[in-house]
Amino acid sequence: MQERAYEKRGEQYLLIKSPPASGKSRALMFIALDKLNNQGVKKAIITVPEKSIGSSFNDEPLSDFGFYWDWEVNPKWNLCNVEGEHGSKANSVKAFLESDDTILVCPHATFRNAIEKFGIEGFDDCLIAIDEFHHVSADPKNKLGNHLSQLITRDKVHVVAMTGSYFRGDAIAVLQPEDEAKFDTVTYTYYEQLNGYEYLKKLDIGYYFYSGTYADSILEVLNPHEKTIIHIPSVNSRESSKDKYKEVEHIIHELGEDVGVDPETGFNLVKTKSGKIIKIADLVDDFYPKRREKVQNSLKMPEMKSDRGHVDMIIALGMAKEGFDWIWCEHALTVGYRSSLTEIIQIIGRATRDAEGKTHARFTNLIAEPDASEDAVTDAVNDTLKAIAASLLMEQVLAPKFNFTSKTTQSEPIEGFDYGEGGYDADKTNIGFNEVSGQFQIEIKGLVEPKSDAAQRICEQDLNEVITAFVQDKTTIERGLFDDEMIPEELTQVRMGKIVKDKYPELDEEDQEAVRQHAIAALNLTQKAKEIANGDLEIGGSTALIDGVRKFAMDVRDLEIDLIDSINPFGEAYAILAKTMSEESLKQVAAVISAKKANLSLDDARELVKRALRFKQERGRLPSLTAADPWEQRMAEGIAYLQRMTAEAANG
Repeated sequence: MQERAYEKRGEQYLLIKSPPASGKSRALMFIALDKLNNQGVKKAIITVPEKSIGSSFNDEPLSDFGFYWDWEVNPKWNLCNVEGEHGSKANSVKAFLESDDTILVCPHATFRNAIEKFGIEGFDDCLIAIDEFHHVSADPKNKLGNHLSQLITRDKVHVVAMTGSYFRGDAIAVLQPEDEAKFDTVTYTYYEQLNGYEYLKKLDIGYYFYSGTYADSILEVLNPHEKTIIHIPSVNSRESSKDKYKEVEHIIHELGEDVGVDPETGFNLVKTKSGKIIKIADLVDDFYPKRREKVQNSLKMPEMKSDRGHVDMIIALGMAKEGFDWIWCEHALTVGYRSSLTEIIQIIGRATRDAEGKTHARFTNLIAEPDASEDAVTDAVNDTLKAIAASLLMEQVLAPKFNFTSKTTQSEPIEGFDYGEGGYDADKTNIGFNEVSGQFQIEIKGLVEPKSDAAQRICEQDLNEVITAFVQDKTTIERGLFDDEMIPEELTQVRMGKIVKDKYPELDEEDQEAVRQHAIAALNLTQKAKEIANGDLEIGGSTALIDGVRKFAMDVRDLEIDLIDSINPFGEAYAILAKTMSEESLKQVAAVISAKKANLSLDDARELVKRALRFKQERGRLPSLTAADPWEQRMAEGIAYLQRMTAEAANG
């Protein structure tokens, strides 16, 4: 990933999309030093969302490893570690700009305040590096997003943006399309990261539903002998008892006998039922500030990286998420649904560091299942649907990269791809796999190819963002899971079509259709592959997902876009849900969703009419209300609905 990023060091605007723990901070150091020494950039300002993340940009002797320069930050200009010497951190930024030093590290808030106080002109000829870029938003209320847009409009700075998840939990775009178009992108996937690790070869994602109190069920998913970060639920969530201290006590009690506190580190010492003493860092207890500070400092010791036995378990609430580095962590256990998909990606990233002897990692989300007696059952159902959305997204994020092409008479094999036993067959749709890059090359009959550079970039690099928007759409998930009358094409064509149109209004209709088809193909192939692999999603050390994709593609005579559209992308999610919830809870979820089943809307009818016109171009006739095919019937219903609305409007 760092090599790819460094190759693009000359770009004025660069976006690095790469998972947590993949080395984005070091990549930025290489790029920034080249810009400072070779590209006429005068200053480099690195801004991070939390002070704790500032340590990722501490001094590094890069020349020891053959690089041209070392990364050195004057301690007074790391504003994540010091309060500033000029009355405020914002004033310290101004003092830095007037100094002879070239590198500054500061929190996002400090950077925002400095721009508001001194204007954007003072940052001319600087490199602005924004870590955890998903904190930026195209929403006018997002100050960092507004400032960045102003800097890009002025066009006198260089920008390197870095993120492990280029999407937001609120589903708002990170950048405006016109700003995003100026960025060159380096994309490095979870699959590539894990496939390239020396030790870690398997990552499991699990969602589990419990009834009663979570502390009574936690040992069903918590192994006391795994290095684990436990995130207890927010005190405002329905899973919380509203007493965070008692929750921690209960977890410790479930693990074993509390035998005191280590005087040097502040870690709790707990004797498990097997007789082993485990060390637990309690980051929830803020009643004794000095003890909490001791625990926090102990987690910053060099032993955190060098000594596997330094700590065994960390219990946190709002801490130990993005930017927190504990390479030995094997299990990220989160209690209660997190509203942001971005936060879930970040939490999973705590367990995906590579470390000697660590071959397996897992993320578990423990969620309260809906209870028919609860007053807030609708909220419970909503949380359940969000959990499914997060699970679907992670399956896609962890999949190998799909490159889709339209099958034509001119199609030919691509060098470096293995097309399986028998090789490439010019008379069939083929599927090839490049083991080095972890990419699939998949031919699909009838696939619309992107025409513009923007659509090409989206299809190659940004399908996960499209799929994120799709699975965050509650109506989509509800209907896909629990509406027995739902026709798959209504989700894959109408709902996804609307999402793509809203997300990329600058694309013409044909390019929007190309993006829609590519996104649906990627989502469905991942789901079918997982189903075929019996839910065993193994990365790197196993070819379960790869074999699943190949098996699905080879088992059908021809892989056509009609086939891809007709598969319900949420079918496998329902199977997972059924396995982890009681029959009574499932009925409760279905009842709540059925009670608010949506009727055909005017926008949906218009989209159906568009699909009907495409149907007419292909078959020479309009869809029929009496057709045997339910999708053809649905398109005909859309025409009838729009005709009825038009007639009613004409009659007043």
